[in-house]
Amino acid sequence: MADTDEIKEAKMFHTDKPQKTEGFFLKGSNSLDWGIKNRLARIFNPVSGRTVMLAIDHGYFQGPTTGLERIDISILPLAPYADTLMLTRGILRSIVPPTTSKSIVLRVSGGASILKELSNEDIAVDIEESIRLNVCAMAVQVFIGGEYERQSIINMTRMVDIGNRYGIPTMAVTAVGKDMARDAKYFRLACRICAELGAHYIKSYYVEKDFDTVTASCPVPIVMAGGKKIPELDALTMAYNAVQKGAAGVDMGRNIFQSEAPVAMIKAVRAVVHDNETPAAAFDLYNTLKNQD
Repeated sequence: MADTDEIKEAKMFHTDKPQKTEGFFLKGSNSLDWGIKNRLARIFNPVSGRTVMLAIDHGYFQGPTTGLERIDISILPLAPYADTLMLTRGILRSIVPPTTSKSIVLRVSGGASILKELSNEDIAVDIEESIRLNVCAMAVQVFIGGEYERQSIINMTRMVDIGNRYGIPTMAVTAVGKDMARDAKYFRLACRICAELGAHYIKSYYVEKDFDTVTASCPVPIVMAGGKKIPELDALTMAYNAVQKGAAGVDMGRNIFQSEAPVAMIKAVRAVVHDNETPAAAFDLYNTLKNQD
């Protein structure tokens, strides 16, 4: 116990200066618990308010995707340049060194392969696994308009409820079926439903027309899905347009690890997302780094 003799009377109460209650830097996140905010601050850069997520979870439904045949060889060299890695528990445990300081977004939904109806998913990872693996968020696929739409929505809401108990946020991943229109109207619907039902942030696709209405009508952050491989300049342009129209970063996979120069590409994407670099300047950076390699 501290010595109680000769204790000085406290004087520095600063009654003229109200205590500041700092708001959180992420959209719609002020009322979240400290643990969830802390994890989100490891996914999103508090300075730029954005993230470059590297998505390498494709194998959970389509096996060894091109560029992901050997994750230890093709992906680990990219990890230092990503803000966070989005992957499965199998790859995390078997490939990623536990010494990494990168935040992890864990794929927790699954149950169908490319040979079957993809929307027929369930929760495939227990919350205790997420806790054991010290992840910063859990990713759940949501198939708005899909055959198993209701089940996928319930999957997400269950993970939101469970994650809230333990301070782990849930990212809803909007999935688009073959027969669904990829337009702003659809993504406004999908993203808003996910946000209304509690998703802490959402991964969705970019559309050229009215993408700003998708981000504006969603009360939580949206990160842009990279989608299929396109030319590097086009991918950088898509990322630039997305963040300029309200996206809080990107979650890219194939447009990085299937690039001719993946390290150069992820560095160029970082320049666009965090530094507001123009697509042309970022493409010049990509070519310079590519030639150096």
